[in-house]
Amino acid sequence: MLRIVDTRTGHLVEIPSVSRHLLSICVHLAAGDAGIGLGDLRALLVGDVLARTAELHGLQSRTFLTTPDLPHERARALDRAMSALGVHPPATVSVHHPNGTFCAAADVHVHAYGTAAQDAVGGVRIDVGQVSPASGERGVPDRARLPSPGLLEAVAPEGSDPLAVRMLMLGHAYRTPVVVTGTALEEARWTLADWRQLVSGWAQEPSRPIPADVVRHAHDALADDLGVPAVLDALLTVATRADVPAGAKFETFAFLDRVLGLDLAREVGHQHRAAT
Repeated sequence: MLRIVDTRTGHLVEIPSVSRHLLSICVHLAAGDAGIGLGDLRALLVGDVLARTAELHGLQSRTFLTTPDLPHERARALDRAMSALGVHPPATVSVHHPNGTFCAAADVHVHAYGTAAQDAVGGVRIDVGQVSPASGERGVPDRARLPSPGLLEAVAPEGSDPLAVRMLMLGHAYRTPVVVTGTALEEARWTLADWRQLVSGWAQEPSRPIPADVVRHAHDALADDLGVPAVLDALLTVATRADVPAGAKFETFAFLDRVLGLDLAREVGHQHRAAT
C-alpha cells in the first residue's frame, strides 16, 4: 500500500484510490516566460521516484507531463536534462491547457513550485518544494533558460556527474525547500563516487540475501509519503554494518537503486576488465 500526503487536505491518502494495479501520475511544470528551472526538474524527479516506488510495490505506472509551450530547441534541451538525470520518459507530453483537462483523471498530480492550482482536477495533489541557490552562488541558478546555456550544464559542468543533482534533490523530503550550493553538489558527487567504488568491490564477493530489516524499513519509508531520504540514510548505515556480508551489501544497493536511479552499479566490472 502506498500513501502520499494530499496538499489540499494535509492528510495521507492511499494511492491508487481504487483496487487496481495501475498508478497514473501527471507532472505539471510551471508555466511562464522564464523557461524551465531546477524546480521543474525536481518535480520530474519526484514523479519518476513515485513511479519507480509503485513498481517496486507491484504496481504498474504511467506518467504524463504538462509543460509550458516550449520552442523546439528548449523542448529538446528538457528531454536531454531528463535523460541525464535518469528520469524515465513520460508516456505523453502536452502543453498546459487553460481548463486543465489533460490527465485530469490522474491518480496523482505532481506540481512544480509556482504551478497554479487547478481545484477542478481530481486525484491527489503533491506540491514540490522550492529550489533556490545559496546567496551569491551564481553558478547554481534557480531558474535559467534552456538550452542556452543548458540548465543542467549550469549545475553539472562538462565532465561532472549530473546524477549528483538527482542525489542532492532526493536527499530532501519532496515538500521541503532545497538550497543548492556548490558545496552540497560536491558532497553529492563525492558520495556517489564512493558508493560506486564500494559496490564495485562488493560485486566481486558471493551474493547474499538482503537483510530483512533493511528491506522492511525501505519499503515502509517509501510507502509512507515517499520517504526517500530515509532510504539514503539506510544505505549509509548498511555500508558500514559489520554484520552484513559484502555480497548482501551489493544486493541491497542494487535493489534500492531501482528506486533511487543513481546508477550505483556503474563501476561494476571495470576493475576486472582493467586487470585483464
